[in-house]
Amino acid sequence: MARPKSEDKRNAILAATVKVMAELGAGAPTSKIAREAGIAEGTLFTYFATKDELLNALYLEVKGSLHEAMMQGFPQGASLRERVRHLWHAYVHWGAQDVARRRVMQQLSVSAAILPATRARGAEAFCEISGLIAESVSVGMLRDQSPDFAGAIMSSLADMTIDFMLRQPDQQESYCEAGFVAFWNAIGGK
Repeated sequence: MARPKSEDKRNAILAATVKVMAELGAGAPTSKIAREAGIAEGTLFTYFATKDELLNALYLEVKGSLHEAMMQGFPQGASLRERVRHLWHAYVHWGAQDVARRRVMQQLSVSAAILPATRARGAEAFCEISGLIAESVSVGMLRDQSPDFAGAIMSSLADMTIDFMLRQPDQQESYCEAGFVAFWNAIGGK
């Protein structure tokens, strides 16, 4: 009879994958991931049958981490601008504080290994966030554009903002707020 899988070991594998992928990219060998996790490579494949399965699980874990950060302390009854501002600040601070996860998310977002069903599951948690972006767009100058377009604007501006925050840590809050103002003005929020 096989031993039950340990949640701690599974989490160690995911954490090791973040670390190794942040350093080596999505092509990081599973042997290096297993070594970082302190397990045999065969044990890694006991938890994840293939590397693609591991990457899909990691995609969901990182998306979940981002969602949790964005929703922590969410000001439910605040104005639309303040709710979007909260999401922006949480998003860029997550990226600036967890550089490895951000780098991994960027890689996984463009990886062919991530299945459409996994992408859909990852997006489910962001429905409320997408709704806020759509609401912001609907009242602004971009109202004829898709909410996905506004989401892409947010991602691009957030990446640029995070990069500046990392280059000049003493200016983090200034860049964070300036990035939000640029985003809010870009989507036409009032």
